[in-house]
Amino acid sequence: MELVLVLLVIVIALSFDYTNGFHDAANAIATSVSTRALTPRAALLMAAVMNLVGALLGTGVAETIGSGIVDAPEGASGLVVVLAGLMGAITWNLITWWKGLPSSSSHALIGGLTGAGLASMSTVHWTVILDKVVIPMVASPLVGFLLAYVVMVAVLWIFRNAAPGRTQRRFRVAQTVSAAAMALGHGLQDAQKTMGVIVLALVAAGWHTGTEIPLWVKLAAAGAISLGTYSGGWRIMRTLGRKVIELDPARGFVAESVSAGVLYTTAFLFHAPISTTHTITSAIMGVGATKRASAVRWGVARSIGVAWVLTIPAAAVVAAVLFFVLHFLLA
Repeated sequence: MELVLVLLVIVIALSFDYTNGFHDAANAIATSVSTRALTPRAALLMAAVMNLVGALLGTGVAETIGSGIVDAPEGASGLVVVLAGLMGAITWNLITWWKGLPSSSSHALIGGLTGAGLASMSTVHWTVILDKVVIPMVASPLVGFLLAYVVMVAVLWIFRNAAPGRTQRRFRVAQTVSAAAMALGHGLQDAQKTMGVIVLALVAAGWHTGTEIPLWVKLAAAGAISLGTYSGGWRIMRTLGRKVIELDPARGFVAESVSAGVLYTTAFLFHAPISTTHTITSAIMGVGATKRASAVRWGVARSIGVAWVLTIPAAAVVAAVLFFVLHFLLA
């Protein structure tokens, strides 16, 4: 039974990674597509490749997810905890994808693991959740918004006397680089979360010790998120690229560059699993606010904010219910 559960967890984890890819593909490329810096298909291909590369660049975030959120018990019960957490996250991902809301796959996964952990009466590391999830969850959008606003003001001042047409063409070319950087950051953050979940399952089954990520786990998670990204996320892409604000190439470049910088900093320095969705969305709002406050469609922003707030508790509740069902059926 344990062998079947381990294989099931790995398949579900990679399925979550795939849904993460198509759910969050818009994070990296919506601005580039909306400003016509890249065609949709070229942007998706570029994002898929950079997701693959980014997923192989580090393991700090994976170790936080694999050992820092919940201590799953050994044996079948621990595997059911991981399985229920994953299924709770996938359920919330699919709901928000269908509604076209760019919610956080990362926080859905963390909420799912927390809910399943509580339902199983496992040890939940609240200090880690506070320090590496809740605080970054609040801080990263604020930093993204403010930094994007400040950088955009600086760009407008530097290029205040430049010919608008030529300047926008140059920023359109530059967006190819910033979109690639954003996609790399997405792979660096989000693929590692699936790696951590798989290791958590392997440890619960007694097949692995420590927090080191096996090479086959890295390659599998990187491949799954890359394939998911290439399959696209058109509903959410429309929300980020058009509904929040109409972007020009300069603002798209700044939003992507600032977001990528925040993702790299949190992954390499703090090993914090932040949301790529929160970061890019807040940066888009930040650059949009330099036009005028009314340029940002705050009604859409409010709907996105509600999804952000609900993500962790909603995924936790779904995962807790699924734990009891799965525990009854499998454990």
